[in-house]
Amino acid sequence: MSDTLILIILGICSYFFGNINWAIVISKFKKTDIRKLGSGNPGTLNMSRNLGIKLGLLTFFLDILKGAIPTLVAFFVLRGRVFYNSDFAVSDFAIYLCGFMAVIGHIYPVIFKFKGGKGIASTIGVLIVCESVHGVEWIAIVIMALVAALVFIYFTEFGAMGSFIAITPPAISGSIRLFLFYSKSLYNVTIAFSIVTNMLIFSICFFTWFAHRKNIERMLSGDEHPTSIKEMVVKAKSKKTQKNSNNK
Repeated sequence: MSDTLILIILGICSYFFGNINWAIVISKFKKTDIRKLGSGNPGTLNMSRNLGIKLGLLTFFLDILKGAIPTLVAFFVLRGRVFYNSDFAVSDFAIYLCGFMAVIGHIYPVIFKFKGGKGIASTIGVLIVCESVHGVEWIAIVIMALVAALVFIYFTEFGAMGSFIAITPPAISGSIRLFLFYSKSLYNVTIAFSIVTNMLIFSICFFTWFAHRKNIERMLSGDEHPTSIKEMVVKAKSKKTQKNSNNK
C-alpha cells in the first residue's frame, strides 16, 4: 500500500475518532447534557465548573487520548519511511496531519452537526506525542507549558488564556525542531514538506484559537467566565464531606 493511501486512510480515521465527545458522553451518564449547562461548551473547563472537578479531569484525560492515539498510530505505522526523492520522514508529516484531523474532528464533528468542543485537550494530546517521539528534551517543553498554564489559571482564573499558554509554546518548539532537522537538506522536496508540515502546526493552533474567539471577545470586554480552580476543589471537598455524612 502506498504512503499516500495510508495517509488518507489514517487522516479520515483520525477525523472520525476526533468526533467522539467525551464531555457529552459523560454528562449523558449523569442524566444531563453539558451543552445546556454553563457556557455550553462540551469541554474540560465547563465540565469542571458544572459537574465537578473529577469529571472535568476525566474529560480532560480522555480528550488528550483522543488527540494522542491517532497521532501515535500514525507515527508507528509510518516510521522509518521517507518521501520519494527527499529525506523527509513520512512519520514527521503524518503525526501532524493525523493530529490536525483529530482536532478538527473534535471542533467540527459531523456526528454532532459540526458543533463540538474547542480542541485544547486534544491538541495537547497531539503535541505530547509529536514532541515525545523526538526525545525527552522536547517533551519537557510540553510539560513546562502545561505547568505554566495551570499556574496562570490558578492565579488569574482566565481559563481560555491558560489554554493558549498550554498549546502555543509546544507548537512553536515543534516548528523549530523541524527547522533544525531539515534546514540543511539538499532536497527541494524536503523543504516543501517541511513548509507544509509547519502549515499543519499553524493550522492546529489557528483552529483552536478560532474556536475560542468568543472567549477572547469576553476577555477584552471583561465579561469572561472565571475559572476558579480553588472553588472547584472546595466544591469537590464539600460534596465528599456531604456524601460521607449521608452514609453515616
